[in-house]
Amino acid sequence: MSPETSGEFVTLARVVKTQGRHGEVAAELHSDVPDRFAAGMKLFALPKDEAARRELEVEDLWSHKGLVVLKFCGVDSMNDAELLIGSELQVPKAERADLEPGWNYVSDLIGCTVLDHAREIGRIEDVQFGAGEAPLLIVADGAGKKFDVPFAEAYVEGVDTAQRQVRLNLPEGMLEINAPVTAEEKQAQQSERKKRR
Repeated sequence: MSPETSGEFVTLARVVKTQGRHGEVAAELHSDVPDRFAAGMKLFALPKDEAARRELEVEDLWSHKGLVVLKFCGVDSMNDAELLIGSELQVPKAERADLEPGWNYVSDLIGCTVLDHAREIGRIEDVQFGAGEAPLLIVADGAGKKFDVPFAEAYVEGVDTAQRQVRLNLPEGMLEINAPVTAEEKQAQQSERKKRR
């Protein structure tokens, strides 16, 4: 079965805007691998409406203001480039770069069960990167409650993508601090504020 039909792809970047008048696009990187893109490489563009993937060949590329600017063969106008906005730029999983020990692909973490001291917290729904040093695992338990859990080296005991598990050793109380406030908790907080007035 080919990767085209099996859905075995990894996203390396997402097109955020056009760049210039000759079909160039600017994309935010979803890869920490240096020099991951090169002229002549083949990428698959998956549109945001998840229509069929389109194979593209990188003609030229350069960095610009934290983004990578890509010029694809056959994409020669702003109109052509506009059709790519929002597309995920992907490669088959078999072509993804080898990672150093201790590194994981986001796509491998999504769906993994998170355990804290052998207690199941829930499953990873998303991984968010932001201003903090460690990415945040967005973990949902069976009841629909979500937790923002730092994926920091200091807390990670092990990652077993084959078993679909992430084992953590979190400080006491961290889940309570990083859990969203429930409707009942909001109501109790509002009642408490009214009493204080």
